[in-house]
Amino acid sequence: MNLHRLLKQREADHKPLRVALLGAGKFGAMFMSQAPRTPGMRLVAVADLVPDRARAALTRVGWPATALNATGTADALKNGKVYFSDDPYAIIASPDVDIVIDATGQAAAGISHVLACCEHGKHIIMVNVEADALAGPLLARRAREAGIVYSLAYGDQPALICEMVDWARASGFEVMAAGKGTKYLPEFHTSTPDTVWPYYGFTAEMVAAGDFNAQMFNSFLDGTKSAIEMAAVSNATGLLPSPSGLHFPPCGVDDLARVLRPRESGGILHHRGQVEVISSLERDGRPVFRDLRWGVYVTLAADSDYVRRCFKEYGLVTDPSGNFTAMYKPYHLIGLELGISVASVGLRREPTGAPAGWHGDVVATAKRDLPAGQILDGEGGYTVYGRLMPARDSVADGYLPLGLSHQVKLKNPVRQSQAIRWRDVEFDETSTAVQFRREMEQTFA
Repeated sequence: MNLHRLLKQREADHKPLRVALLGAGKFGAMFMSQAPRTPGMRLVAVADLVPDRARAALTRVGWPATALNATGTADALKNGKVYFSDDPYAIIASPDVDIVIDATGQAAAGISHVLACCEHGKHIIMVNVEADALAGPLLARRAREAGIVYSLAYGDQPALICEMVDWARASGFEVMAAGKGTKYLPEFHTSTPDTVWPYYGFTAEMVAAGDFNAQMFNSFLDGTKSAIEMAAVSNATGLLPSPSGLHFPPCGVDDLARVLRPRESGGILHHRGQVEVISSLERDGRPVFRDLRWGVYVTLAADSDYVRRCFKEYGLVTDPSGNFTAMYKPYHLIGLELGISVASVGLRREPTGAPAGWHGDVVATAKRDLPAGQILDGEGGYTVYGRLMPARDSVADGYLPLGLSHQVKLKNPVRQSQAIRWRDVEFDETSTAVQFRREMEQTFA
């Protein structure tokens, strides 16, 4: 509750947090809209593969044209402008940057960016949850060894879930389950960028008028993003996936405590302390009453007569036994809230969620029967989706992580819904991402 006060003091002292953004997509644009409204914070530089696209993003969110022509990071900081570049590593190395936000969404690039931040002593905020799901536990360890903060991004659902779990545990409650809501039906696992928009109810005109990326949106629909985000939550909180992954039970906010309690108590949880995603659709496609499609939740146990009585006295919605209840947040504001991470990292040196172990992994799973010779196209594409599973099972069975399933060729045919193994694909053993992932498997397994 003191972040705004501390930011104002930074502003008064003329010592703003100096921020660089890598990737000017939707998440990055939302942060850029708020940065000039936030005291004690300066957006110094933006790196994007297409700098003109980044300039257009700032213009679209309201930045004046006069702020978009800095000649370098020093000029940007001195004159309240923004420097644009297509070289993220030069920006990371700049002495005028304190905190780097990786909003690229590319897992391999994210690993390289974090390692560069370790080398140059820059705190790193990972909007790039794809990289976190692929290798976050080892990245966070490297960051700690380098004396920098590695943080999940507030506004994205994993960090909000981590906050709720921390609140529950710090209040003395055992967490039964934590997760988020989404729109889910089993058929969505086979969705492709060609079929995604009707599922969202978007018309061609709506798509043409917005900054929508079909493959990115499809990753939310086909279950991949849910798996990635729950792996991040599992690794940050120690809440474990079910052995069979995510189940996406239909559930509204009034039924959280009844559904997301252990099986032996009448719920669907495989064990106490589980990550799970709930669906805003019944299996027949009807909308769930009072759904949590855009929000996050935690369910917790009273486990004493006195606390059960308190739940009742203060009007909490519980399961029939009165022992389990839930807290939820109905919305998340994505990049509009990212400044919370910037402030927490820069002022307190505290992450808004970070991996503390390796518990959940996301493996590439075939969307259809795939022949030998097929080139995989990664997250949200035409060939694979991501499935959450316990990390120990992923390593034991040699499954290919989703983050390394882009532009690799199948050596063996794979049936629909089958998880792909390392031995099924040709991959470059010399790539930084492959080597780093292999090191994490050896380190944590």
